[in-house]
Amino acid sequence: MKRFFRKPGSLGHAPGTLVSTEREERRPLKLTVYEYGPDGPADERQVQSVAECLPFDSQVPVSWLDVEGSHQVTVFEEIGGYLDIHPLVLEDILDTNQRPKMEDFERYLFIELNMLLWDQEHARVESEQTSLILGGHYVITFQEHEKDVFEPIRKRIREGKSRLARYGADYLAYSLIDAIVDHYFIVLENLGEKIEFLEEELVSDPDPGTLQSIHELKRELIFLRKSVWPLREVIGALERGENPLFQETTLVYLRDVYDHTIQIIDTIETFRDMVSGMLDIYLSSISNRMNEVMKVLTIIATIFIPLSFFTGIYGMNFAYMPELQWRWGYFVLLGWLASVFIGMMFYFKHKKWI
Repeated sequence: MKRFFRKPGSLGHAPGTLVSTEREERRPLKLTVYEYGPDGPADERQVQSVAECLPFDSQVPVSWLDVEGSHQVTVFEEIGGYLDIHPLVLEDILDTNQRPKMEDFERYLFIELNMLLWDQEHARVESEQTSLILGGHYVITFQEHEKDVFEPIRKRIREGKSRLARYGADYLAYSLIDAIVDHYFIVLENLGEKIEFLEEELVSDPDPGTLQSIHELKRELIFLRKSVWPLREVIGALERGENPLFQETTLVYLRDVYDHTIQIIDTIETFRDMVSGMLDIYLSSISNRMNEVMKVLTIIATIFIPLSFFTGIYGMNFAYMPELQWRWGYFVLLGWLASVFIGMMFYFKHKKWI
């Protein structure tokens, strides 16, 4: 259940108190700065402290600070101090149990998203909270782990030949959001393959392990729905263009992301309906298997009823039973029993009971 719910680290503290909720082994902090524009090559460098890159150079069209790794409270305090970020925003970034949301602070936008990754080893969905702050000419991203889906964007920045080089920080923010949303389709594709495999197993040879897999898949979809449903509100609020930080040219692309979000939600709902029906399929398969067993046992019992009747007659130990003294009586009785058996088998076959 730890994947689905984590207790907020700010419980018991005053609002705006920066408390890291990370309980895992601390990972090294990685600060990477990307600065680029239409007139020159991109500058990419790793820095050791926030002071080396903040405040951002106002002469550079777009600056992107990517913060990866363990949550060090001092780093967040420095960033908040340089850019005058509200303490509640920093608290939400540190608290990695937030639902996707967007908050408008006029000078900057704060966007909280869930980056979903497919764990191939355990065949399940993994979630990483990703926070994004969009300013006039800068973007700051905060990630829990180094592994992410932003590498294609970094490659486009290095090449300097895409729209990223020509457009502003708002287009970079859109590109990051779009990369996260597009990766949801990869997760859904893997879940779809898992559902198809379970459906085949349900029809062919279900077992108690299949039932457990159904319940695990149901939890995965609940977890996925919890991460995606609020995203529609976030993208919808952004594409309405109520904040001047997003230019009209970028809003067109945000509408496309909104369409993708609706498509993802529809797919999740379809998967949930399929998984809900899997339990009925499982019960039906188990019932059919039981019916087959009961049919075989019933046929066997039905065949032995007349056979037991005849053998019971000749086992009553009466003193005067002429057949007992007949030389061929035993063999005739065996032949009669065999004829009854064969006749009943032909009858069952004719009725298509077997």
